[in-house]
Amino acid sequence: MTSLGTAGVNLWPSEQHAKDYLQRADSLPHRCEGEATLLEFLPAQLGRFLDLGAGGGRLLSLVKSARQGSECVALDFSPTMIQVLRDTFGNEPGTTIVEHDLDRTLPALGRFDAVVSSFAIHHVVHERKRSLYAEIFDLLNPGGVFLNLEHVASLNDSLHERFLHAIGYTTETEDPSNKLLDFEVQLAWLREIGFVDVDCHWKWRELALLAGAKPPLNSG
Repeated sequence: MTSLGTAGVNLWPSEQHAKDYLQRADSLPHRCEGEATLLEFLPAQLGRFLDLGAGGGRLLSLVKSARQGSECVALDFSPTMIQVLRDTFGNEPGTTIVEHDLDRTLPALGRFDAVVSSFAIHHVVHERKRSLYAEIFDLLNPGGVFLNLEHVASLNDSLHERFLHAIGYTTETEDPSNKLLDFEVQLAWLREIGFVDVDCHWKWRELALLAGAKPPLNSG
């Protein structure tokens, strides 16, 4: 099942929409479980990582704490989120904040040992999801990992409605910016692009950790 949301709608540039999310971000059920699993799959030695759709910096902070001394790039396009990132992390050495819309091709950012993302990529259309995954592959160093804690589609409308109820929403109040896609389709894309060790390492209803690695140089 896929959910295209409302064509052309993306509410995230709205200050109120961003602030509403930040107020409830910490209360999303089972989120901590997904984040803890993501941290398990980070490289033991993390020199540099990229956070796509960094939002208020929740995942950014977790990764920085888990791999102290790593350098990072935090990317987002919401003016509200960018300001929060600058206020929180702007003076930290080794942290770069980049304003960029994921609908557009990623800018030149250098290479990374890990690319992480948390509930961001599902806001772009499906064709852009796939092309973005290919760009992420190109940004990774050999052996680097892509860890995407994502909102994915349910198998049917009934399961989708039950998920919404579990997080305090209805089909009338859910975010029209969402463009949800089956996680298995996305895992297949990662394999086609060239990622290895592709798997869904954690899932609760429509929340899932999708992951893959760029083959190391000695992989043959």
